[in-house]
Amino acid sequence: MNDIAQSHAGERRELISFRIGDQEFCVDIMSVREIRGWTPATPLPQTPGYVKGVINLRGAVLPIVDLSARMGLGMSEPSARHVIIVTRIAEQQVGLLVDAVCDIITVDDETVQQTPDVACETVKTFVQGLLAMDGRMISLISLDHVLPERDLDGAGEHSASILAA
Repeated sequence: MNDIAQSHAGERRELISFRIGDQEFCVDIMSVREIRGWTPATPLPQTPGYVKGVINLRGAVLPIVDLSARMGLGMSEPSARHVIIVTRIAEQQVGLLVDAVCDIITVDDETVQQTPDVACETVKTFVQGLLAMDGRMISLISLDHVLPERDLDGAGEHSASILAA
C-alpha cells in the first residue's frame, strides 16, 4: 500500500483530470478554486520560463504557470481552447495553464498506484501516483512541487515569491 493510501485508508476523494498534450493528469479537486478560459497573461521580467505572466482575477494578481513547461513537456502556445485551473498551493493562488479539463473522477485511495521505480526523481517530484482507469493512465500531480522551493533564509519578501527563480 502506498503512502497516500496509508494516510487516507478507505477514503474516497474526487480528482479533476486534465490533458497536457497526449497525456492525462489529475489533481485533488479540493485544491481547485475555479476553471476559466485562457486569458492572455502579462509577462514579468526575470521570471522562470514556465511562468507565462500574470492576469487580473477579480482585482487580484494571479500568476500563470505553464504546467507543460514546468513538468518538462515543452512550452505551450496558448489558444482560446486552453484552460486555466485556478488552484490554491500553500498560501498562494496560482493559475495552471493546461490544454483541456477532461473529467471529475471519484477514487478510493487504494486505486492510486505508486510511481514506478524506473521513473527519474524529477518525475517522482511531480507525480504522486498513477491511476489506471478505463484503459487510460492518469498521473496524479502533487501541487506542492509545482512552485519552486521558497527561499527560507529571510533574504526579503521577494525571495519567497513564486516569481523568484
